[in-house]
Amino acid sequence: MAKKFIDIMDTTFRDGFQSVFGARVLMNDFLPAVSAAKEAGINHFEFGGGARFQSLYFYLNEDAFTMMDKFREAAGKDANLQTLSRGVNTVTLDTGSRELIDMHAKLFAKHGTTTIRNFDALNDVKNLEYSAQRIKHHGLKHEVVVTMMDLPPNCVGAHDAEFYEKCLREILDSGIEFDSVCFKDASGTSSPEKVYQTIKMARRLLGDNVHLRLHTHETAGVSIACYLAALEAGVDGIDLAASPVSGGTSQPDILTMLHAVKGKDYDLGGLEVDKILKYEDVLHDCLKDYFMPPEATQVSPLIPFSPMPGGALTANTQMMRDNNILDKFPAVIKAMREVVEKGGYGTSVTPVSQFYFQQAFNNVMFGPWKKIAEGYGKMVLGYFGKTPVTPSADIVELAAKQLNLEPTTAPAIDIADQDETKSIAYTKAILEKEGIEATEENIFIAAACKEKGIAYLKGEGKVMVRKNSDTIKPATKSGSNQFSVTVNGHNYNVEVADGFDNFTLKSITPAKESSQPKDEPKAVSSTGASNEITATMSAGVFKILVNIGDSVKAGQTVVILEAMKMEIPIEAGCDGEVEEILISQGQTVEDGQLLVKLK
Repeated sequence: MAKKFIDIMDTTFRDGFQSVFGARVLMNDFLPAVSAAKEAGINHFEFGGGARFQSLYFYLNEDAFTMMDKFREAAGKDANLQTLSRGVNTVTLDTGSRELIDMHAKLFAKHGTTTIRNFDALNDVKNLEYSAQRIKHHGLKHEVVVTMMDLPPNCVGAHDAEFYEKCLREILDSGIEFDSVCFKDASGTSSPEKVYQTIKMARRLLGDNVHLRLHTHETAGVSIACYLAALEAGVDGIDLAASPVSGGTSQPDILTMLHAVKGKDYDLGGLEVDKILKYEDVLHDCLKDYFMPPEATQVSPLIPFSPMPGGALTANTQMMRDNNILDKFPAVIKAMREVVEKGGYGTSVTPVSQFYFQQAFNNVMFGPWKKIAEGYGKMVLGYFGKTPVTPSADIVELAAKQLNLEPTTAPAIDIADQDETKSIAYTKAILEKEGIEATEENIFIAAACKEKGIAYLKGEGKVMVRKNSDTIKPATKSGSNQFSVTVNGHNYNVEVADGFDNFTLKSITPAKESSQPKDEPKAVSSTGASNEITATMSAGVFKILVNIGDSVKAGQTVVILEAMKMEIPIEAGCDGEVEEILISQGQTVEDGQLLVKLK
């Protein structure tokens, strides 16, 4: 009897990169591995979308559409190249208008995509209908998704097999056209038994002719068991990655899964161990210079209680590293549990996972529920669609008050269509003002990436890749023979004897930490009538809103910092005139650092 053929999608170059490196891998560094994967017999790749769209403009100074074109060249014309789309959010964290959702499908079809996997983190089917229609209209295959996770203990009302049956029936009743169905667990927290019961249910509803897939992560340590359960239940395809971007926060390794099915009646994509070994050798060589975050290789027993997706985990820890606040990560993960419990049980996958993390981050940094993160607040108020259960009433009330918004039941896509800033005409006008050609690609880049997209298109983008050589940052001279050096996030004062080119080391001493308390940043930057405006936390300078000589009032926002994909307003503590601006846009500042001086 022939073994059942199981389609394997190689997620290395999208979810693998996102889960391990926060999506920050340069195109020319990894393209040789794509060719090696093709030689190994792999013809189904996840190659773009998700965070591997915005991240190219935010951190790599690369064009996602160019990357997709070159990937197609390397993978060959017959490869099934798949991207990830977030329903009405497409490849952003915000809801798109119908114009932008259509443009997303059109451009991804133009630049080599075969299949789009289309999900909604709230499992609100209304958020899938228009995007599905446009995906099919532009000639692409549509893989519709039900998103999965496990809830924290004692939480009920969603995320069991019965809930997923309800979601799947709603998809079928809606008339959404699809080519395949995927159950996607971005946090890897579902139990093997729940996976088994869910896939059995889906196979019963869909019949034998619909291609059925499972996607999970190793973050919670149960991915292989879940895949085996799915195979026994009748799944047709699973997602795997190649070392060194497999396991840990990513998908199980191809070789590991080949080993797990030995003696069973499954043929995993016709793949052979020796060929995969050669492919992984090439990939290791391509990525040998990249800094491997230790948390990316770990399995966490805490994740089932605070479901953080593998694809978001390292993206967040990398941002925390950049802002010198990685020590807060365990507390933020712990705080996520309450945030999930009170937030309406949306699946912890982008953008909802980012909303959960941002709110947990605020609860740790500013005090529990003192500051509602915009995304989280809009979610509980209904602006991203209907949550699986009703969020806690006290949090809804708090969000409405802080964000000055009323709860809504209007479809998210209709709200976006009413927002002029989400129209193509609005973005075209910005491009024309900046002297940038208004091609469809440029319009979508600017609409999806806002200021950072414009900066890229103007040639002002920055490369922010963490390679091993970057763990020791360049020295900055603070005296004739004294230097400040940052090594793995720690500051040291170094004194040398005879200049920089040919020196004798005299001393190394730890630099004094700022005396500003770090555990609870203030809501404003200064105390009382101080004329010194300082940073409330380590962050990047996003916008400077004043110029030297400007008059400002107490409470006026003068600088906007950015951390964890959130904007943090810094306000004046008193009336005054701007005497000195000590920062520049894009600069990273420390907690308590002087930003602006008034007189």
